[in-house]
Amino acid sequence: MTDILLSITPVHFDTSSTSTMRLIQNDVELPSINEQTTTPSLYKTPSPTTTNSSYHSKSRYPAAAVANPVFSQSIQATGIMSRWGICFLIMLSSGWALAVAEVANKSGAAGLVWSTAKDASELLGAVEKDETSSTVLAEDADGLDGGFSSLDGMLQWAIGHSDPSKLKDAAENVKHLSPIDLQKRQMELKELMERLKTPSDAQMMQIAIDDLNNASSSLENQLRALEELLILVEPIDNANDFNKLGGFAVIMKKLNSPNLEVRITSAWIIGKACQNNPLVQKQVLDLGALPKLMMMVKADSSEEAVKALYAVSAMIRNNIKGQEHFYKESGGLMLQDLLSKLEIDIRLRRKAVFLLGDLVECHLETSKTSAQPLFSNQFFLKTVVDLLSSDDLDLQEKALVAIKNLLQLRSTDAMIFKDYCNLEKALGDLQKQLSRLMTEDVPGGYVTDVESLRRDVELVFQEKLQQEQDGLVAT
Repeated sequence: MTDILLSITPVHFDTSSTSTMRLIQNDVELPSINEQTTTPSLYKTPSPTTTNSSYHSKSRYPAAAVANPVFSQSIQATGIMSRWGICFLIMLSSGWALAVAEVANKSGAAGLVWSTAKDASELLGAVEKDETSSTVLAEDADGLDGGFSSLDGMLQWAIGHSDPSKLKDAAENVKHLSPIDLQKRQMELKELMERLKTPSDAQMMQIAIDDLNNASSSLENQLRALEELLILVEPIDNANDFNKLGGFAVIMKKLNSPNLEVRITSAWIIGKACQNNPLVQKQVLDLGALPKLMMMVKADSSEEAVKALYAVSAMIRNNIKGQEHFYKESGGLMLQDLLSKLEIDIRLRRKAVFLLGDLVECHLETSKTSAQPLFSNQFFLKTVVDLLSSDDLDLQEKALVAIKNLLQLRSTDAMIFKDYCNLEKALGDLQKQLSRLMTEDVPGGYVTDVESLRRDVELVFQEKLQQEQDGLVAT
């Protein structure tokens, strides 16, 4: 058995092409690594406009190792100096180290290319199996996510895909290896395994933060680092670690960058990290990010203003202290200004009325004190009701949510909604608009949902109006 272990026929590589490397096993050609590997490298992340949620699903090993399941499984096995280690050292002697190094060189200066376990599984399934090997491969690969259930399974796969005569010859050759050669091969394998390790999210965040702190780092590298962080801070555990690494202090500085793209992405990172995360919200508020971001909402660039408002909303959502700070910084006036300007970017108006609805809902759920005076201001309320006349269905839906919440406040007067804001007419006009949309080529489900919400607002309004009229009669 030992001779068999030490004499498994290695997979060899055809590197004649400069653009494609192919794996060849028993004269069966596997799909090229370039064709199988499409996952972005360490610093080749999606741009801020296209966030890739699957980025964190990277595997533990680069594609060069995953491409061959025998070698991929060997990395996970312990005991490099064991007979399994020697087995794969023999594979190295047949060109593994050189081939993998070439793959690393061909991956580009941007860094290693990561592959998923699914890639390896598809690679196995893509092999054009002959009659003698198909049964063995099917038994071992079936039901596995690109690997083997045990070392025995890996051994059986390797034996089933090896030439018996070559096994015997290789076993004889192993016996003649000198201790020096064996130690050399062991060192090569150890070095290769170190190169194939995948850095943790914390390590990648630290690399990106160091790049941002590096005064000599180019603008391109800084933007790549920010794009990397934009994805890495989204998981809550990474967001909680970000401040420990000094990340928010660096991002705060980048909010003052002369470069527009740097400011936009920095605000976006803060918003991503703060989403439904009270710990991070407190950390960012303590660093004084809120006033700066509220100033950025007034920026000439619509994209900068949108991302800044997104960050403000994420920072104070369901956060009482954050909301108190928001009102002290004249947040109410900021909302009124955004909602009343018809010429500004529609995205800003959507986010502003969404934030308004969220603030009122939070007050209804948590506060026992009087609502903000702004919420009963007739000019402000009319501004919100006027949004129902927009031709943007998303904006109208968010306005309905805000109006419904405002009507439930004790401090609001239904008569103001009726006489000054003309809410009844606005709801009636909206009903006609939605009826037309239901007959046109507009997705019926969404329109129906908006109409259902409109009826809810109408019901709440009529109930509040009746309660006030009954109260006047009683007095």
